[in-house]
Amino acid sequence: MLLALKDIRKSFQSAGAEVPVLGGVSLTLDTGETLALTGESGSGKSTLLHLIAGLDAPDAGAIVIDGTDITTLPDAARAELRRGSVGLVFQQFNLIPSLSIGANLSFQARLAGREDPGWTEELVARLGLSGLLHRYPEHLSGGQQQRVAIGRTLAARPKLVLADEPTGNLDEATGDAVIALMRDLVTQTGAGFLMVTHSNRLADRMARRVHLSAGRIAE
Repeated sequence: MLLALKDIRKSFQSAGAEVPVLGGVSLTLDTGETLALTGESGSGKSTLLHLIAGLDAPDAGAIVIDGTDITTLPDAARAELRRGSVGLVFQQFNLIPSLSIGANLSFQARLAGREDPGWTEELVARLGLSGLLHRYPEHLSGGQQQRVAIGRTLAARPKLVLADEPTGNLDEATGDAVIALMRDLVTQTGAGFLMVTHSNRLADRMARRVHLSAGRIAE
């Protein structure tokens, strides 16, 4: 088992009142498995993804990644886990504007100590980025930047890939192709893949689906 969530609870303060967002979420993800997390806006999907990524801490519960309960780790250790084991693809591309596309693609892999020019070259070809490596992010369309962000994540060969609406900036045909590519590459590297999506069509492309409603897993 690559990922296990055990009774995750999270609330936020709003106008002096405590607003519950997650009310006891438990789920698992195996190595090589693909999972879609669906739900309406405000159901807690993105919050849950941020907690799994170690970007925030739950109020209660355990998040175990590859045998380590990350809720017991300090911030620095969680950041190290993200560099080495967890790959993130969010709606914001977070590309480094001062680096070329080629340098952006290899940045995460370098940090993780797993730079592999052959693997990066394969990613570049499959993501249709071959003619863009010497450009800078500001010269790319939103869809192109999204593909770079996906390539940067996969170049580091993370054990767990987390994606929040990874095709939100792509047209339907390109989005379908990118999801198929991510599934192929995740399977090829043996990683687990958890994707948040509003799209039933994209969710159907994953091996398993979990629906979040009002902060709980819907039965």
